[in-house]
Amino acid sequence: MRIAVLMSGGDAPAMNAVLRAITRYALGHRAEVIGIHDGFYGLLAGLTSPLTHVDVRGLEERGGAWLGSAREPRMLSHIFQKRAARRLRDMDVSSLIVIGGNGSQRGSYALERLGARVIGVASTIDNDLAEFDTTLGVDTAITAATRAIDDLKTTATSHRRVFIVEVMGRHSGYLATRAALASGADLALVPEAPIEAWDVLATVRRAFLAGERHAIIVAAEGFPTPSSEVLFRLRRNGIDARLSVLGHLQRGAQPTAADRLLAARMAVEAVEAALAGDHGFVLGPSRGDIVRVSFAAATSPCVKVTADDVRIIRALA
Repeated sequence: MRIAVLMSGGDAPAMNAVLRAITRYALGHRAEVIGIHDGFYGLLAGLTSPLTHVDVRGLEERGGAWLGSAREPRMLSHIFQKRAARRLRDMDVSSLIVIGGNGSQRGSYALERLGARVIGVASTIDNDLAEFDTTLGVDTAITAATRAIDDLKTTATSHRRVFIVEVMGRHSGYLATRAALASGADLALVPEAPIEAWDVLATVRRAFLAGERHAIIVAAEGFPTPSSEVLFRLRRNGIDARLSVLGHLQRGAQPTAADRLLAARMAVEAVEAALAGDHGFVLGPSRGDIVRVSFAAATSPCVKVTADDVRIIRALA
């Protein structure tokens, strides 16, 4: 049996851990493992190499995407989808395992409908795949953001300042709300529950009137009002504020133990499914188990942040 592995979309911590576990578990069952470099672009271009035990040694502790990852807009075209499916047939691939998030699994779904046998592994710091409690990399990203916010509190307290901390999340505020809750931030600005500028200002003023020496606002990058504009409005009203953009620091963080354990569990499930000839689904955690969710269901719209999450953050601030 020949199993191909592909990483796609934005990299997430523990992608490498799941690649290592897939490779070693599959090789232990006498299956050949082919690594596809640079995502769907690499599949179209034929950028592949066989993987061995030695190749994946030590990957469990490394962030990023060791095989390389890329967003490939050509995969939106039916012509290129057929070309990718044909490439898999030419490679004599028994199963393709795609490690990625919503956009990546949409590409997987397209290949599945064209006759390829595809298994998805839910991996995105946005946690925007439906029917899963979390996805690979979320715990590490939240931990990285929380640690950064904790450190910023020290300097913010020294100078009685407001810090706007921008975290990743183009369409989802899940990372921002969880980091805000974990760090005790005063406010989370997320696309799912937008608030007015005056409410941001009022929250900051209440914090200082209550005797706080700092205020922390966690903003998702997808919040309708850019963080730079929020900063400008605070300063215009006499607030000493700073902006700190965490950005890709969250993607490259060393995976937490929780993410490494999740990676191992999903990898074993993915390989066992491939060996059994099962395909057509995304794997991810739900209520303590690793479950199989159809590509259509997993990539359907989902909202994992509510206005109640934002209310709780403010109540605990």
